[in-house]
Amino acid sequence: MSEELNTRNDTVSSITIQNPTTGELVGEISCDTPSSVRVKVASAADAQRSWEATAVTERARLLTLIADELEAAAGELAELNHRETGKTVADSQGGIEAGIGTLRQYAELGPVHRGHSLRGDRLAADFTRSRARGVVAAITPWNDPVAIAAGLIGAALVMGNTVIHKPSERCPHLGRRLGEICSAVLPEGVLATAIGDADIGRLLTEDERIDMYAHVGSTAAGRDIHSRAAAHGAHVIRENGGNDALIVDSGVDVEWAAGQAALGSFANAGQICTSVERIFVHRDVVADFTATLVAEADELNSSPSPQPLVDRRHRDSVQFLLTASWEMGAKVLTGGSIPDTPGAHYPATVVDQCRPDMPLMTDEVFGPIAPICVVEDFAEGLELAAADRYGLAATVLSPDLGHVLSTVDALRVGTVKVNAVFGGAPGGSAEPRGESGSGFGFGPELLDEFATTSVVHISSPM
Repeated sequence: MSEELNTRNDTVSSITIQNPTTGELVGEISCDTPSSVRVKVASAADAQRSWEATAVTERARLLTLIADELEAAAGELAELNHRETGKTVADSQGGIEAGIGTLRQYAELGPVHRGHSLRGDRLAADFTRSRARGVVAAITPWNDPVAIAAGLIGAALVMGNTVIHKPSERCPHLGRRLGEICSAVLPEGVLATAIGDADIGRLLTEDERIDMYAHVGSTAAGRDIHSRAAAHGAHVIRENGGNDALIVDSGVDVEWAAGQAALGSFANAGQICTSVERIFVHRDVVADFTATLVAEADELNSSPSPQPLVDRRHRDSVQFLLTASWEMGAKVLTGGSIPDTPGAHYPATVVDQCRPDMPLMTDEVFGPIAPICVVEDFAEGLELAAADRYGLAATVLSPDLGHVLSTVDALRVGTVKVNAVFGGAPGGSAEPRGESGSGFGFGPELLDEFATTSVVHISSPM
């Protein structure tokens, strides 16, 4: 990928995307300029009051129409997602369907979002009322681009906010097409798409007309957004990096546990926010668990069409963390080397003899690597899992109810999963901790993030 963008003048530049599966050119897309970004923000600010004044039932109706349009274009979007990021067409389709479902969910939840009645004097009325925050900048990632964008955009719009969406520079064609489909349904200025790299994101964070930032992406970018937004008092929610632990207890079915570890570590080539990043395995089961996990990785690597990483730049960062850990004594059991093939492929990799201080265990790898750390007992595994600066999610595989409850109590993470690395009820919403971010990112609670609350007191004039 080559990017040339100067946000201090209006030179038109472009982003070139190569298919990470084949190495072929996907296309070149023109970036926004500082002037065009300022125009889009001004248009969003001008449109916001009339959009908020639009009946919430009408806003919800338009969200439903957007969902219908995305459904009609799902095949086109899935193919574009696959070509830009390497995500399989089937997984891309699943993400788009999830985004469509989220839009329909917020179209239903928006009209029934309510405040609270308060108990005051019997001759007075006291209640709370929600108001839109104003103009929202939604800055979204490449690993599940439609599902994540649809959730943030849908919740923001139904609450009466206008939106500037900045998709990742790693999938700009998809981001632009998504914006075209959505904005065609909406009044002028309600939704705009800003194309560009991190410089465009920084330009948005410097604009005092933006009242809120919703960011899903790396911890470094999230910190930068938060600090810049704080300078002009904007509200920020962010879901950032994770270093999710998997604790494998004694007494588990080893084949099942290894299958869960493989799913958590290798699905979408390890490029999921809640991918398994650290595996703590009880010594009693580690030999059979490791052998089975290696077999799972080898089977994936023998696939005729393995999924690549998003690009070679990201692949280099994955390899760097692996090499640094290998130099500290980690043992690569399978995978672990860059293949001599087109694109940005990287094999499913199992690494043994890992220690908690190795880069594979301290940093978010975001690649198909399963690092194993042997623990003497469950208590040690739980202690090591909890000793982390991130706080996104974690999983425990255990038949012991006491161990499960200890995990729920001890891990300061947004989501604790028991006996399943993925899954959860619709509408679930969690707050990440530490370097993983802050604020609700999903579910009904996300509507509250996109609103301010006023307390109203009405008293008799007598």
